[in-house]
Amino acid sequence: MHSNTYSKRVSEFFLAQLGEWELAARNFRQLEKVKIRHLDFGGFEVLVQFNPERYRSTAAKTDSGSIEARPCFLCERNRPPQQRGLPFDDQFTVLLNPYPIIRRHLTIVSNSHVEQRIMNNFGKMLSIAAALPDYVVFYNGPQCGASAPDHLHFQAVSRGFMPLEKDFESQRFTHVVSTGPGYEILYWTGYLRGIVTLKGREKEILENLFESVYEKLSLLTVNRAGSGQGSELSLRDQPEHTTEFRSPGDDSRLPGTGNPADQSRNAEMEPMMNILVYRNTENLIVHIIPRKKHRPGQFFAAGSDKITISPASVDLGGLVITPREEDFDKLTENDISDIFRQVCVGEDELYRMLKG
Repeated sequence: MHSNTYSKRVSEFFLAQLGEWELAARNFRQLEKVKIRHLDFGGFEVLVQFNPERYRSTAAKTDSGSIEARPCFLCERNRPPQQRGLPFDDQFTVLLNPYPIIRRHLTIVSNSHVEQRIMNNFGKMLSIAAALPDYVVFYNGPQCGASAPDHLHFQAVSRGFMPLEKDFESQRFTHVVSTGPGYEILYWTGYLRGIVTLKGREKEILENLFESVYEKLSLLTVNRAGSGQGSELSLRDQPEHTTEFRSPGDDSRLPGTGNPADQSRNAEMEPMMNILVYRNTENLIVHIIPRKKHRPGQFFAAGSDKITISPASVDLGGLVITPREEDFDKLTENDISDIFRQVCVGEDELYRMLKG
């Protein structure tokens, strides 16, 4: 798929939807009025956005009972009649997100009602990002900010709004942990949250590298659960793991090449993570943010201690969404530091995982 041609089609589709769908158009107009605060962390910043329309997503009930009790709002038969779709291929459809965070906000949904899982779908995420060079495409894991964990989807927002992008370009926080022909693996330090970044030109290489990181994160999750470190998500029926990065040319265990039992086990659980992907000149950049908790303690607190933040990809990319104005007004650097440390795997633990 030629990226320039498809990107133009997406832009035309976006504008057409704003002209056809008043609810979406109104919510996009409201973005002109959102409030933004800048919190300084001495070398990088985190933006805080007051956006009341995001409350339904931030506070979404994602337990199995709540999911089963409501119709899936991403399935075509349940979507509003005004919400048209633009086919990406025969598996995914691009939709306008009617409750935007940024002035261009899309949801890319599977045409089938299948659970939110990244294994066997990461290659598709890379293809979407390659076709949308003006967007950051992101994946929220089923317990990492996805408000529809029962239906596979990605989201995409305009590039240039999340501080993570410019902080990566600055090279102040990243260090190369492994390199080879056509790729680099980097980790971040001094950034409040552990991040693994993959950089490469070839989709197949990135898929191999991602599967290796995925396997290491799966093992880390099992180890954390076994040591009683309090991860909310433990893996059930965990498939066999390897602990070394495979050569990018080795496709012996690429997604989709295993047996059905392996695929069934992958569908059971996945390590908690958020993923952001975008195209930067000739390379695809993949930021993987491993998680150890769905929501921070402040989310469940009462009274003045309560802060309604449910971190997902955009929040961990440095644009924290607050649907309640009182939270927007009172958030401090210490609050953000504490929330990020509660929900993200730490830098040191992530480094040991990568080198293990």
